[in-house]
Amino acid sequence: MINGESFSESAGHCPRVALIAGPTASGKSDLAVKLALRLREQGREAVIINADSAQVYADLRVLSARPSEEEMQGVPHVLFGAWDGAQACSAADWANAAKAEIAAAHARNALPVLVGGTGMYINTLLHGIAPVPEIDPIVRAEVRALPVETAYAALRVEDPARAALLGPADVQRVTRALEVVRSTGQSLAHWQQQRVGGIGETVDLTPIILLPERQWLYRRCDLRFELMWQGGALDEVKALLARGLSESSPVMRAIGVPEIAAFLRAEMSRDQAISAGQQATRNYAKRQYTWLKNQNPGHWPRLVYENSIDFDYAASLLRT
Repeated sequence: MINGESFSESAGHCPRVALIAGPTASGKSDLAVKLALRLREQGREAVIINADSAQVYADLRVLSARPSEEEMQGVPHVLFGAWDGAQACSAADWANAAKAEIAAAHARNALPVLVGGTGMYINTLLHGIAPVPEIDPIVRAEVRALPVETAYAALRVEDPARAALLGPADVQRVTRALEVVRSTGQSLAHWQQQRVGGIGETVDLTPIILLPERQWLYRRCDLRFELMWQGGALDEVKALLARGLSESSPVMRAIGVPEIAAFLRAEMSRDQAISAGQQATRNYAKRQYTWLKNQNPGHWPRLVYENSIDFDYAASLLRT
């Protein structure tokens, strides 16, 4: 119960869902566990639901900084390591699984706590997916064979509004936008305006966005990558390479995997690989930070801090 109301039927007559979003290494997981333990002391239950695109893969326990059993402290965690690396987990795949876990939590009057920093996952869950028709395989092959410079130039002509939002070297998004407009005759924006399947209007969402001081965050990123290197990341990447997975698969493109793979192939020295991995982590954190700060509703609480999170204040924002 929350002030006399259950998690499954809050004051707004919608089931409640908490969201802790933040860049990598910002302390999201620790905050979520502390929140769940506080609820347990009050006789209530919480379930932590992963919303991080790397932590979904079983193959990336170390490099995704997936919480250990000790760190989970007995709190239920779901969708962590739930996908094999050979199976790509799209935003739609994750959102469907998250909906099921949220419903299961509500069924037993537990609070679902979404934890992660993957904007595409969170956005898809809340707002749904664009009903883009299946892309013509011939169009897809033609577009993906283009150099990114050529594809971007074509996009500027065929979908200038989308091109203006993308960097000319953003291969994945440029390619996607171009193949959509060529295959369907409509821009990606056209389809995105018709999103379906989101739960944003059917739940009572209590979100919080963690925005730590950037230099503090970058130092944490650097330290964490070095600890990963020493704590099993090399064996993790060796095992991935032994599986012979496509280098274009999400699990092989996860932060740290290409850099460590280059070291294992003797293409980089140890120091070079660690430095490259740290840089890739900082770059990722910066992109997450920018997205979380600017691409979410203005009324969502932003918690700015340095060194540590004020737990009582964070808990109050999450209404617990």
